[in-house]
Amino acid sequence: MNTTATSHSAATDIDVLRVFCAGDGRYGNALGVVRDGRAFPDEAARQALAKELGFSETVFVDDPERGTVDIYTPGVRLPFAGHPLVGAAWLLDVEVVCPPAGEVWVRGDGEFTWIEARAEWAPPRTLRQYGSAAEVDALDVPEPGEWIYAWAWEEEAAGRIRARAFPGRGDGIDEDEATGAAALLLTAELGRALNITQGLGSQMLTAPGPDGIIELGGRVRLERTLTV
Repeated sequence: MNTTATSHSAATDIDVLRVFCAGDGRYGNALGVVRDGRAFPDEAARQALAKELGFSETVFVDDPERGTVDIYTPGVRLPFAGHPLVGAAWLLDVEVVCPPAGEVWVRGDGEFTWIEARAEWAPPRTLRQYGSAAEVDALDVPEPGEWIYAWAWEEEAAGRIRARAFPGRGDGIDEDEATGAAALLLTAELGRALNITQGLGSQMLTAPGPDGIIELGGRVRLERTLTV
């Protein structure tokens, strides 16, 4: 890997996870996790690495015991994001993860890892409903400019949804494979538990809870480990 964008001296391992996998372990959104955040001590170094890696998000762990984490896309730092927190919680095996937005409680449930979060922590998204899953499948990637979460009911009675996500940032991530923050927003808008299939086949589960809390859950697997 080209490391010209990173200014650290010691080799650092980066775990690459797949978050919100399908039941057979396929799909899921790629996530880079830097377990030793001290190797990239400032925002500029972290942003440079996130851009170099090119994943939709990269997480830097600042305190593994307390679950303190810092999240970056290839172009911006995020106070909150769904799939990075589910992935980091699974990898660190902690009861709480702490991004800048606040404390996010975690629970395990068999093959699923769940976080509790508030929809207002999620960045704004345009939630755009279509008439059928086939219409969502047929969409072309729109021009950059607006963050669009396109969705349709697959089976409304069962809460099953088909979705695709287009960040519109112009940072090389034209379509996001699984977007937890947008799933939180959609769950808050619809006011019910959802079973979302997004992208090529990733799966997210959500459930509204008390006091504005929404649970977001999915499967996580370790894909590989990089050294930079």
